[in-house]
Amino acid sequence: MSESARSEVLARPVALVTRRPSTSLWGDAFRRFRKHRLATFGAVVLTIMVVAVLAGPFVYRVPIDEIDFKAKLETPSMAHPFGTDDLGQDLLARMLYGGRISLAVGIMAMLIALTLGVAVGATAGHLGGTVDHVLMRLTDLFLSLPQLPLLLLIVYLFRDTLKKLLGPEAGVFVLIVAVIGGLRWMPVARLVRAQFLSLREKEFVEAARSLGAPPFRQVLRHILPNAMGPVIVAGTIDVAAAIIAESSLSFLGLGFPPDIPTWGRILFDAKDNLDFAPHWALFPGTAIFLAVLAINYIGDGLRDALDPRKVLGGRTGAATPAAKDSVPEPALAAPADP
Repeated sequence: MSESARSEVLARPVALVTRRPSTSLWGDAFRRFRKHRLATFGAVVLTIMVVAVLAGPFVYRVPIDEIDFKAKLETPSMAHPFGTDDLGQDLLARMLYGGRISLAVGIMAMLIALTLGVAVGATAGHLGGTVDHVLMRLTDLFLSLPQLPLLLLIVYLFRDTLKKLLGPEAGVFVLIVAVIGGLRWMPVARLVRAQFLSLREKEFVEAARSLGAPPFRQVLRHILPNAMGPVIVAGTIDVAAAIIAESSLSFLGLGFPPDIPTWGRILFDAKDNLDFAPHWALFPGTAIFLAVLAINYIGDGLRDALDPRKVLGGRTGAATPAAKDSVPEPALAAPADP
C-alpha cells in the first residue's frame, strides 16, 4: 500500500460506536419486575399505604381517642372522611394509627421467620447427615401443628404476663410478633435447605473449597447470596400472612387492647353494627385486602424477576442482538497490502 493511500485512509473520519452499558443480575431483575404490571401496581399501592400511615398522623391531627357522642356512627363526610364509630371517634385517624401497627407486625414477624428459616435451612443443607435429619424432622414437627389454635393458645396464656412486664401495647406487640414469626419459619427453612443442597455442589463452590475457603465463608460469600431470590419471595408472602394472622387475632378479641386501634381490632368493634354502620367495617377491611393483595402481587413479580430460568433464557435470547450492538463493526476496511 502506497504512503499517499495510507495517509488518505487515516485522514478519513472514523465513526464512534457506543457500547451498551453492562448491567448486573439485580439490574436485570429490576427491569423484569417493572415489566410485571400487577407487581408494579402492588408496589405503588403498598408505597402509598406506607407513606399514608407514616406521615398521615402528622397531617391529619385528629386524636384517635377523642369521644364525641353527638357524632357517633356518622357516615363519611367532610368533617370525618371515613365516618365515626359508636363513640364518635374519627375512623380515619384510627385507621392511620392502626396501619402502623398492622404493617409493623407483618414486617417484624417476617424478619423473625426469615432469620430462623435461613439459619435452620442453611445449617441443614450445608452440614447434611445427622444434623440435616434432626433439623428436618423438627421442621416437620412444627409443620404438623395447627397454627391458628396454637397461636390463640399461646397468646391467651402469656398475654397478661407480658402486659405487666412491657406494658399493654409493647407486651402484646412483642408476643404477637414472636408467635407469628415463630410459626412461619418452616417453609423458609425447607426452601433454603433445597437451595443449599443444589448450590453446594456447583463449580464455583467447589473452587472456593479447593482454594481453602472455610465453611462459614463458603456459606456467607458463595452459597447464601445465590439462594436469596426465593427467600425474598417467601418473605413477601410471610408479610401478608402475618398481617392476616394479626387481624384474625384482633378480630377474635385476643390481639391488642380496645384502646389500640389496629385494622383487625376496628373490624372486631364494627361486627355488631354492620346493619346500620357498614362504613365502620368497610374501610379497615378494604385496607387489609389492599395491603395483602399488593404484597402478593409484589411476591409474584419478584418470583418472575428472580427466576434463574428466565434470567438465563433472557440473556441467551438477547445474546445475539446484544453482541451485535456491543461489538463495533469496522468503520472502514483497510485494503490489504499488496
